[in-house]
Amino acid sequence: MYHKPVLLKECLEGLSIKEDGIYIDATYGGGGHAKEIASRLKGGRVIAFDQDTDALNNIEQDLKNITVIHANFRYMTRYLKEQGIAKADGILADLGLSSHQIDTPGRGFSTRFNAPLDMRMNRNSPLTAAEVLNTYPVARLQKIFSSYGELTNAATLARLIGNARQRSKIHTTSDLLPAIESCVPRQGSQKYLAQVFQALRIEVNKELEALKDLLMQSETVLKPGGRLAVISYHSLEDRLVKNFMRYGNFEGVPNKDIYGIDICPFRPVTKKPIEPGAEEVAENSRSRSAKLRIAEKQLQDEE
Repeated sequence: MYHKPVLLKECLEGLSIKEDGIYIDATYGGGGHAKEIASRLKGGRVIAFDQDTDALNNIEQDLKNITVIHANFRYMTRYLKEQGIAKADGILADLGLSSHQIDTPGRGFSTRFNAPLDMRMNRNSPLTAAEVLNTYPVARLQKIFSSYGELTNAATLARLIGNARQRSKIHTTSDLLPAIESCVPRQGSQKYLAQVFQALRIEVNKELEALKDLLMQSETVLKPGGRLAVISYHSLEDRLVKNFMRYGNFEGVPNKDIYGIDICPFRPVTKKPIEPGAEEVAENSRSRSAKLRIAEKQLQDEE
């Protein structure tokens, strides 16, 4: 299987699907979410996005009611306009990596393989993880590992990389891991390395910037009463999603009108994120860190 959809039942329920509705799947992947949404439609459509050519090569030819667009979801409104769509009834984004991406050694997403440090979700993008490691100033590397990996020893890590690349370029996993070995804790080493790779991946793909763009566009794309469902896998993503759904901004600061009443384009449907149950985690261990948040577009005067 290319990818097993996470929290599938919860996503479908959260979107409150209408048979004739228009739904956006921002992260097509293996198509699990999109196909299940489409199976519940009569006259409706699913517009799906994926920037990874591997996902597009995996698309079945007989998809019904689904249009898949090869693009980053941050360009959603541009492509919806080309499709003649102004408003949608629901938007779903599963922000995690697909199992295919993790398990394909040449993609460079996993510490399990000695592979080129690529990490590009869109293989046409010029920036790779190797280029980040070999060309970014040490101070910038420190900021990336601190901000995107939330590593407390980011300064030491960045310095080790800076020293190592002076001796020889860092191209593969086997080049990187020995270079940073002295700052990897003995206990929790896999978690630490996962945070290192997470930081590099976020930088290469500009993931947080893309997520912000998607969330901001959802305010205009969704009809009043439309649903926004986002599955995140780490605190950086989840914080942005939570703040946006609660306050309409990413800083978590309430907006108030002149009467002191909170103004927010969305209403959270659940107070706490929905997480996979024990059965799903047992069947798909990669779902264990998933958090689903759902919000509804507030009924407001049409723009």
